[in-house]
Amino acid sequence: MSRIGKKPIPIPGGVQVTANGQTVKVKGPKGELSRELKAPITAKVEGSQLVVARPDDTPPVKALHGLSRTLLANMVEGVTRGYEKKLEIVGVGFKAEVSGEILALNIGYTHTIRFPIPKGVKVAVDRNVFLNVSGIDKELVGQTAAKIRSFRKPDVYKGKGIKYLGEKLRQKVGKAGATTGGA
Repeated sequence: MSRIGKKPIPIPGGVQVTANGQTVKVKGPKGELSRELKAPITAKVEGSQLVVARPDDTPPVKALHGLSRTLLANMVEGVTRGYEKKLEIVGVGFKAEVSGEILALNIGYTHTIRFPIPKGVKVAVDRNVFLNVSGIDKELVGQTAAKIRSFRKPDVYKGKGIKYLGEKLRQKVGKAGATTGGA
């Protein structure tokens, strides 16, 4: 059996889980999530635990077993505690601001990048250079943070751009001793 897949998911107090075959709905203090599991995998609630089961031991089904259990565990944790990713903007004159459901980024291009914030995700800006992307869906929070980072990845020479807070960057050494022009 899958080591991850066979572990039951504990359901904390204040969280309601309904499993109907392949459909699982999780409702908690922070919100509600639902997911449709792949065909051979089923989930059921046993007492105060959510158990994921599989019909046979073929390799594709084993892989889906562990994946499904992890996705459901992320849903339970999301509705209880939520998820967040922190980003930092590095560069002279680079800044961000949120107005309504639009994130405006001034990151060295000739135009301002306007990014519509997806539903279910909150983006907060602190001191114009620190972004906090939060929400209950781990996949959506991570994808949104990665999309924001992709607008200006950190430069390998100067380190300018958008990076995750605490991310270690390896900077390259520039051309040392290059002569200018001439014969």
